[in-house]
Amino acid sequence: MLTIASLWIPFTIVAALGQVARNAMQRSLTKPLGTWGATNIRFLFGFPFSVLFLALAVLLTGDRVPWPAAAFWPWLVTGALSQIVATGLMLLAMNDRSFVVTTAYLKTEAIQTAIFGFIFLGDHLTWLKVLAIVIATVGVVITALRPGGEKSFAELRPTVLGLGAAAVFAISAVSFRGAIIAVPSVSFVTAASYTLMWSLLVQTLILSVYLLLRAPDVLRSILRLWRPSMLAGFTGAFASQFWFLAFALTAAANVRTLALIEVLFAQAVAYYSFKQPIAPREVFGIVLIVIGVALLIAA
Repeated sequence: MLTIASLWIPFTIVAALGQVARNAMQRSLTKPLGTWGATNIRFLFGFPFSVLFLALAVLLTGDRVPWPAAAFWPWLVTGALSQIVATGLMLLAMNDRSFVVTTAYLKTEAIQTAIFGFIFLGDHLTWLKVLAIVIATVGVVITALRPGGEKSFAELRPTVLGLGAAAVFAISAVSFRGAIIAVPSVSFVTAASYTLMWSLLVQTLILSVYLLLRAPDVLRSILRLWRPSMLAGFTGAFASQFWFLAFALTAAANVRTLALIEVLFAQAVAYYSFKQPIAPREVFGIVLIVIGVALLIAA
């Protein structure tokens, strides 16, 4: 039977599934809106749903929502800004190098999250959990690689950009957890919902002002495409809600490691929906992911 402390496991699985759906919806809007326009959709149209999630949390728990404490803001702003910066670094890396190699770099996020979580939040990780994180990460990198792609790792610029993006994504995850645990005297559900609402508001303001100054036509296009954007915004807010619920209950490194099962979902879709065969190398990588995730949950 699941205890409250172990609810982070189903929360993370739901979040990973929601993220796959959100990415698919954002991808369909990238052509008419551009990369940053499609990115802003998850914030701009996700924000109203985050307000709704917070209202439901308060209604169900009876919590009184406090004004943000001073310690809350540095964590929140760092998380919101670093998530945007990490997205930019990721896009630059993908422009310099293949999507596959960049993805392999990005999946080092779990290891870097463990390091930053220990340094900044004192998150305790046993040796078994560290081993699980390393095994699962290696499995994802092996699965992501393609024959002949290994030589791409020798080039300095894409390596720095890819690993840098993973590092900033890791800082974002740790910062959001720091913001959540800085919300005083409320349940973990309200703390997570509260942090999500403020995060999406800050990110909406930053990216909307940027687009207003640099590409006002994109903002007008976003408003014209409000119906598909609303669905993408809801899916993004839904996934983020469950990420934040998981961050409220356990170290960010645990969440980001279990999130690597997203690779398994993608492989399943590729095999069953598109009839794409799975190479022996991919099978080996998947086995390592499963072993790593199993060790993490057992730990």
